[in-house]
Amino acid sequence: MPIATLGAVVLDCPDPVALAGFYAGLLGGTIVAEEDWVDLRLPDGRTLAFQAVAGHVPPLWPGTEGAQQLHLDLDVADLDAAERAVLDLGARTLDAADRTRTFRVYADPAGHPFCLCAG
Repeated sequence: MPIATLGAVVLDCPDPVALAGFYAGLLGGTIVAEEDWVDLRLPDGRTLAFQAVAGHVPPLWPGTEGAQQLHLDLDVADLDAAERAVLDLGARTLDAADRTRTFRVYADPAGHPFCLCAG
């Protein structure tokens, strides 16, 4: 029997409202903002949360100095369409040159890496 269940995945960032808006555009859901904390309540009932951190230093990808800390794998039906959409939302490309792979790597506006994966 498990000891716990996953409540939320929380990303540190300089501007939680702005980053929640990025992910709401990507994943859908409802933004619920408090002072330095924002929940994005996703359509499937899960929560992605964002916490304000003064002096936030974005993770580096790739690299060993200032490791990526975590990343999200997001399944999509069409990699090309999803790529256009996340770039329009403000993501930046980290590694998407190899179009034969089943995934591409981007960074959200606060610098957190995430992958779009053929799903």
